[in-house]
Amino acid sequence: MISKKDLQQLKSKQLSENDIAIQLKNFKQGFPFIDIVRPAIKEDGIKVLSEQEADAYIKLYSDLKPDSIKFVPASGAASRMFKFLFEFVENGNEQYSNIDDIENGDVKAFVRNISKFAFYKDLKNILSQNNLDIVDLVNKGRYKDIIKYLLSDIGLNYGQKPKGVLLFHSYNEYLIRTAFEEHLIEGIKYAQTSDQKVRIHFTISLEHEPLFVEILNRVQEKLESEYQVKFEISFSQQKPSTDMLAVDLDNNLVRTDDGKLLFRPGGHGALIENLNDLDADVIFIKNIDNVIPEQLNEQGVLYKKALAGILISYQQQIFNYLQILDEGNITPELLNEIKDFINGELCYNFSGEINPDLIKNILNRPIRVCGMVKNEGEPGGGPFWVRHNSTTLDLQIVESAQIDLKNKEKAEIVKKASHFNPVDLVCSTKNYKNEKFDLLKYRDFNTGFISQKSQNGKELKAQELPGLWNGAMANWNTIFVEVPSITFNPVKTVNDLLRNEHQV
Repeated sequence: MISKKDLQQLKSKQLSENDIAIQLKNFKQGFPFIDIVRPAIKEDGIKVLSEQEADAYIKLYSDLKPDSIKFVPASGAASRMFKFLFEFVENGNEQYSNIDDIENGDVKAFVRNISKFAFYKDLKNILSQNNLDIVDLVNKGRYKDIIKYLLSDIGLNYGQKPKGVLLFHSYNEYLIRTAFEEHLIEGIKYAQTSDQKVRIHFTISLEHEPLFVEILNRVQEKLESEYQVKFEISFSQQKPSTDMLAVDLDNNLVRTDDGKLLFRPGGHGALIENLNDLDADVIFIKNIDNVIPEQLNEQGVLYKKALAGILISYQQQIFNYLQILDEGNITPELLNEIKDFINGELCYNFSGEINPDLIKNILNRPIRVCGMVKNEGEPGGGPFWVRHNSTTLDLQIVESAQIDLKNKEKAEIVKKASHFNPVDLVCSTKNYKNEKFDLLKYRDFNTGFISQKSQNGKELKAQELPGLWNGAMANWNTIFVEVPSITFNPVKTVNDLLRNEHQV
């Protein structure tokens, strides 16, 4: 039952009773599974570039140097990175005779290699300030004390900070970079405009903004001088209107201790609103934790430029067709040519009678070029051909939670998938008249998520909006391109920083 007090709370979030009614309906009915038809693979949905093709696309982008911006989702706290360490602090012994006595293999690897982490120097210093020596603590088996100083506010407080401000890579004793700084460097390498501007937008939590600003103030002038660029760095937060209700397992509203409706963030799909606010000709999208040291990233930078060149190439062809359609210079031969382009190049397969209005509606949409890496067992969504109705197939990025894996046919399709989504996108969000699309009109609201969570010991259900690169972009024109595996090196757990790709 919605009270007057609830209505005031909804108004503060710019939500209506109808919004809430839709959310409750979704909880009760759930979301339909995605009807995957087959995986997108080489020669059937995923383009593989020759060296000559890659060079040509890189040249196209580099010659044009369009107005670009890099968009980095960076609001998540790093707590999940340290899950196994939190559990160790909660349940482990106070002291061990040696490292081999630690039962958890992840904790053992962390302790054994602790000096290899970029934050080791800071951790050593904070312990020293408290009259503790990290080497002595290791030798005495007091591993829990070390971890407490890493995770909690008695020390570095890494367990509560966002990933972006954690030290990721140690180049030498004097140069140690956070994930945030690595994105600044990447932006210089491939998102620099013709007037040497580097625009990067980070979505962060409001309470974390001072941490990012502090780093920016420390490094901006030095980087601008070294690389002869000018940074334009901006930040935004998920909008309150994208928050989602929580319900119990019987779909009843859950309230906080003071009687307010309990809301949870709407997931990364909420960021389509933030993306919609940006104004640029080319938008690069990459997650905050997917960065590697500068000297290892040459191939990644080149492929970013190649993806942008592909985007521009397709955009030019689409804009040319739309210009001709608007001028009315249409022949049956041209219509068939455009249909072949849509079917073969945009991988949007439709049957039935074609006409200029239908063609225009298909072409006149935002465009995304998505890098795809070979599937080597990493978690993440994948590229699939998806059926929307009896007459339409197209390419979509689909998460495993959106697929009915109990259906043997669908499970077999998933097994045959050869690539997965590393969140490596280059986007065009303007039409051929240089007008911004309203990205909110191109979402598929039937592609949300419902998951089970626990809060204060109580089980509840949470709802997420259609994912940013899933349902939030479901009605975009989509091109999948194979990219090298070096372009995907996410840090999901702290021990990922021990991989060769993160060790300088």
